[in-house]
Amino acid sequence: MKQILLACALSLAAPAAWAAEKMPLSQISTYLNAMRTAKSPFTQINDDGSLSTGTLYLSRPGRARFEYDPPDSAVVVAGAGTVVIHDPKSNQPPESYPLKRTPLSIILAERVDLDRADMVVAHGFDGTATVVTAQDPENPDYGRIELMFTGDPVELRKWVIHDGGGGQTTVILGTLETGIPLSGSLFLPYSGSDGAKDR
Repeated sequence: MKQILLACALSLAAPAAWAAEKMPLSQISTYLNAMRTAKSPFTQINDDGSLSTGTLYLSRPGRARFEYDPPDSAVVVAGAGTVVIHDPKSNQPPESYPLKRTPLSIILAERVDLDRADMVVAHGFDGTATVVTAQDPENPDYGRIELMFTGDPVELRKWVIHDGGGGQTTVILGTLETGIPLSGSLFLPYSGSDGAKDR
């Protein structure tokens, strides 16, 4: 189930206007800082090659929710500095981890600054999108996050989580809706079906 936690990652399949050249880190930081709320369906590629689907909700700073579709039916919620994983299939109590120990904390920060010294370990262009790989410079053992952005307008298209143990998880987004109202109940440690209200 740690794969679901470390699946706090994105990767996008919907068509978009592709970036013509590598975007500067300052432009990407500005884009992320302007994103206060977002919602998207996603398809997750787990480290073992299996697939999961669900809906992602983001509320910056500090909050995210991954709702997995059946048969997974798991929920991963980041909020109040903690990531909580509820997996009904495990018949175990929810697991929790400090958000700061996951690469997801980089984009959920109050202020994203990819120009921060040693945060970005790779910044390139793959012919269609800008790819940025970032990690906590003070705690590189927490893993790293690989983000893909297209331009005109700037849009987050993909992220891949590389955990400290060598695992990799990718999530492919559908259409990313931003600037939408989201209920605070979505980001409670585990709100079950009640979290579906007032979205």
